[in-house]
Amino acid sequence: MTDSQIIGIAQQVGSRSLHWLHSFYANGLGGFQEDVTTDLANPNEIYKPLGEVALATGLLLREGVAGADDTRTARQIIDLAWAELREGDLLYDRQLRYPLMTDPLEVYVHFARAGFRHRALEEQLATLNRLHSVRAAEQLPSRRLASANARRVIGLDQLEDWNELAAATWLGATPEPWIIDWLTAYYVTHSVFHLTDWGARPECLPPHIRDYLRDWLPAWLDVWQEVGHWDLVGELLIVAACIGELEQGTTGWAALASAQLPDGLLPKDANTATEGDPAQLLADHGHTAVVAVVAATTTLARALGGTAGASAGAPAVTLGAPPESAR
Repeated sequence: MTDSQIIGIAQQVGSRSLHWLHSFYANGLGGFQEDVTTDLANPNEIYKPLGEVALATGLLLREGVAGADDTRTARQIIDLAWAELREGDLLYDRQLRYPLMTDPLEVYVHFARAGFRHRALEEQLATLNRLHSVRAAEQLPSRRLASANARRVIGLDQLEDWNELAAATWLGATPEPWIIDWLTAYYVTHSVFHLTDWGARPECLPPHIRDYLRDWLPAWLDVWQEVGHWDLVGELLIVAACIGELEQGTTGWAALASAQLPDGLLPKDANTATEGDPAQLLADHGHTAVVAVVAATTTLARALGGTAGASAGAPAVTLGAPPESAR
């Protein structure tokens, strides 16, 4: 498969996934109940997916490699997600109530990357950034990388030792590549995402890690293609883009294109139902759609020389009004 063929398939899969997501969010699914509080009884149900669609659409806007229709659709989705978070006020209130939690920061960065800013939340995050207690909070190494990258993107003081953070991960140890399971594979992909800021900083990936991935990424792609775990295949395709090895994703892109349904639904795996209640379909397959959009965006950006962090295509900066408690 030629580079142009990879680009064509990636664009098709990503665009279909983007419009599939839009069909839900534009019709009122995927949002909070009116009585939602900062406690978020089930953060994985609405809150986390809102951050994920902001990630996908924010990266699409950042890179500037999508057509006018997809760009317009991405803006509509991220506008809806920002509104669901009360233009950042919900994140501010949650961070104020739970100062050791990093999810408000990790969700906010996807909006900030696309130009949406909340001054009171950023002031709060800057204060927390200076506290030893917050930085000492126990986290998985890949989550610590996520927080560090979020602070880097937002523009907070960088106090991290990136080599130390990378070395603490499973990937940083470059262990026996055949002793990898499903969950560890996700940790591997996310370590790459955050070290490189989703492909914008490929030079930030330590050379020994890049070499290790070049050697073993094809084998891991084969494994998860064979079992039909399309969500993880998509994440590994993002890794291929982040390290500049697009050709390693050739069979992966062909597999995703074959698995995608005519309406744009991309199953998370070969065993999950693809028909039924729309809310359940979004819950089951929404993450895979996000992954497909991100994989397409990073692949196109690497192949076509996207903006990789420039402001082209991003909406105008929006400052959420500080909550009463911050005024």
